[in-house]
Amino acid sequence: MQNATNHIKRELQLTADGSHTLFIPEMDEHYHSVNGAVQESRHVFIEAGLHHLEWKEIVVLEIGFGTGLNAFLTLLDAEVHQRKIHYYSVELYPLDMDVIESLNYGEMICAGRKDVFQALHQVEWNVAVQVTDFFGLHKIQGDSNTCALPDRIDLVYFDAFAPDKQPEMWNQEIFNRLYARMTGGGVLTRCRQTYDERSRIFCRKNTRPPRKTRNASRY
Repeated sequence: MQNATNHIKRELQLTADGSHTLFIPEMDEHYHSVNGAVQESRHVFIEAGLHHLEWKEIVVLEIGFGTGLNAFLTLLDAEVHQRKIHYYSVELYPLDMDVIESLNYGEMICAGRKDVFQALHQVEWNVAVQVTDFFGLHKIQGDSNTCALPDRIDLVYFDAFAPDKQPEMWNQEIFNRLYARMTGGGVLTRCRQTYDERSRIFCRKNTRPPRKTRNASRY
């Protein structure tokens, strides 16, 4: 699928924990915290999001596939805890493979699974694919404000750029859309960058008691 952002300059940079991030000069924006890309993703999305749910089968929706770091960490965590993850991710502007291949996540996080990190990016868009026994991926190329979203979402990784950089992603309508599709006990976790610092905010939906097991197949 052709990438519509080939004209956008992205610079590869090292963050404080030794992992890569991308920097867009024209937006003056990084894809991750400069204090540590992997550290941030683990803290905000895995520890404070995924680990808050005890269910053995979970539907995750990510807003902003980006570098694929969140998806990779989620896949590895799913295998450790042996629970099924149905992972949907929306991205309007996918990265080119030459940019992806320059990222050091595979070597740094789990050298023996570098091929799996690459496979996440090679998966066809707009098609559900079972990547491992515990991790299914459905990448959606489109605008999160208008594209079709899955139902029965247990966990949302809201990983858009900061509000002053990408204001169209921070509107009440998109959060209403997400809320309407979330299950009882579902969690939304997001990063917000303010004064060069990222903080996490949780929104928990408690319209009915959470269930600890999920039997319905999503694929």
